[in-house]
Amino acid sequence: MNTMLGNRNLVVDTMSEVYEELLPYATATFVHYGDHEPVPDSVYVLGRQQVVENVDKFKRMAEDPDYTMVFGNSAEGSSTLIAQLRVLGLEELVLNNKILLISGGDIEAPYPYMLHEHFLIRILDYDENIDEMKRTEEIFSKTDKPYKFLFLNGRARPHRKYLWEHFKRRGLLEESLWTMLDSRPTVVRNFNFYEGEVNVMATNTPLQSLPTRYEVNRYCNDQRDPKEWSWAGPPNRTFIKNDLFDNQWGEIYLNADTYIDTYFSVVTETVYDYPYSFRTEKIAKPLAMGHPWICAASRGWYQDIRNLGFRTFDGIIDESFDQIDNDQDRMNRIITVVDDLCQQDLASFLKECYTICKYNQQHLAEISVKLRKEFPERFSQFIKKYQ
Repeated sequence: MNTMLGNRNLVVDTMSEVYEELLPYATATFVHYGDHEPVPDSVYVLGRQQVVENVDKFKRMAEDPDYTMVFGNSAEGSSTLIAQLRVLGLEELVLNNKILLISGGDIEAPYPYMLHEHFLIRILDYDENIDEMKRTEEIFSKTDKPYKFLFLNGRARPHRKYLWEHFKRRGLLEESLWTMLDSRPTVVRNFNFYEGEVNVMATNTPLQSLPTRYEVNRYCNDQRDPKEWSWAGPPNRTFIKNDLFDNQWGEIYLNADTYIDTYFSVVTETVYDYPYSFRTEKIAKPLAMGHPWICAASRGWYQDIRNLGFRTFDGIIDESFDQIDNDQDRMNRIITVVDDLCQQDLASFLKECYTICKYNQQHLAEISVKLRKEFPERFSQFIKKYQ
């Protein structure tokens, strides 16, 4: 039996994001949940894919008091995870505490969840990333750079579309190293952007990937003519991220040259219009590289990351937008801050940011170890609270 959970068994999905943290305490593991024979009196931890493929079995076991079922999906957080629960028909079971959650971001009550900073841990798990991080000093020694900022966008989201369109109109895209891997329009009521009678948010965005020299080596095989990625092209070319990364998690890898050739990053986090923070690989990457950043995220996101021990650039960058409640007003202020920064002496700006960037890089290394070490005890207390 598993001493971490008293006399109960712990059964863990090998594809769960917390598999490595829980493996030393697991009574059993499985690769294919559909073929797995349930172990009586057990706590089960499943990742998203196994739940999606076997949702009926997952529901049946959740209804059985002999099992405590945990949906571990810390690669998603906040509003995204709640949306998944609704699509899978799991929300009622969660609200009745028959399914517990491991989330990558905070969620409002009464959802029973524990927070797991998946991305701040995983960014340093790749030898390729550690090698690229050794080049951080080149960011600060190269003061004459071809681009002012790095602006990476994958899946279409309203706040990214709104930011991109305004950067385009201010001429800021021309000064940035940017991507847009999803051309589809995104229309929501909290971003109102019309030009005459045209709803700009309902228009298509040009696709653009990184130039080959800035892509990581393993994903340089699909650098096609951007004309092939236009809306008028084949329908399956409206979202190219999976094509570029061979349906793998390609965004996790670092290429130091993208940071060396830019003065700062504009990060568009996954969650923007939800009152709880979610930190992904998008912010973990500039933290790991020691690159200055401005982050477009939910209100209070900056305070939350400071609560984790990281330093922001307040005093060098005007970060007061973090406390603006209205989503569009907050984004408008971010646009102005980026525009104003691009008019400054960016070599001097970079020099001012050096100490903070190096601190954050070191703190990331320390907190990733701390978070992983503390997870088993936090998980144990979480299960005991609800069982």
